[in-house]
Amino acid sequence: MPDIVVMFFVLGLTAGLLRSDLKIPQATYETLSLLLMLTIGLKGGMVLHGNLHWQLLPEMGAVLLLGGLIPLMLYPVLNKLLNLSVANSASIAAHYGSVSAGTFAVALAYAESNSLNVGAEVTLYLVMLELPAIIVGLLLFRRLGNGSGQNLSLKALWHETLTNKSVILLVGGVIIGMMYGTQQGSQVTSLLTNSFKVVLALFLLEMGLMAAQTLRPIPWHHWRLALFALITPNLLGAIGVCVGTALQLELGSVVILASLVASASYIAAPAAIKAAIPDADIGLAMLCSLGITFPFNVLLGIGLYHQIALYMN
Repeated sequence: MPDIVVMFFVLGLTAGLLRSDLKIPQATYETLSLLLMLTIGLKGGMVLHGNLHWQLLPEMGAVLLLGGLIPLMLYPVLNKLLNLSVANSASIAAHYGSVSAGTFAVALAYAESNSLNVGAEVTLYLVMLELPAIIVGLLLFRRLGNGSGQNLSLKALWHETLTNKSVILLVGGVIIGMMYGTQQGSQVTSLLTNSFKVVLALFLLEMGLMAAQTLRPIPWHHWRLALFALITPNLLGAIGVCVGTALQLELGSVVILASLVASASYIAAPAAIKAAIPDADIGLAMLCSLGITFPFNVLLGIGLYHQIALYMN
């Protein structure tokens, strides 16, 4: 049976598709999102407490490079094969190069439930993969676009991306966790970390409702894009497994890296891309990332990447 937190996503998705009046108040969703980001950062930071060393630099460099290469690989597919505009191709490529913190949380819960060994540095993967793809997406648009959006400052985009509330809480949580560790910070951190799965379950309930909104009515006219959103995470996940295996990571770390690489952003990237590429249809990116790829990864993908990793090992 799937992890219990996944069933909350199924519940939300089912309720949304049935047009139930079930709703999570916006303020509650914002609170859950902030708590999830902070808790992920704290959990990662506390594990890193006393374990941060220079040998991690090549590993982080490889992950950072991967985040920049993914939009470069996907852009020609979106632009040439799917015949999307330059703006939409750059936008969707950037969303898939960036990552889903929700997918990371589910993958982390999956690794814990299956007693997989996870390296202390996995939260840093989330930080490393979150940012470069958005910058590469904008550079692709600037290079290949028709001139619109050319006046946008790259410095302004960096500021928009780096000061995003999710990034601030994630990075801040990592730093605080690294400074104090499990013992010193237990008075504050134990409440958050012990309630991680409860917060994640409620967050996934809302994600299910939001995913249903993007699929209602079913966008049959975007069937090729939907196929892209189903096939791409499998290919990217396999690449993530290969990179993780080549880096000789722990099995749980390989699964989490593959899940991140296979995911697509629906929080940080939409906000940054909307400001950077005004011609892009963010609804198309959300249909792919939140409506199709996120449910696939939560329901099937993470377990599939685990099996691929086992085969590779």
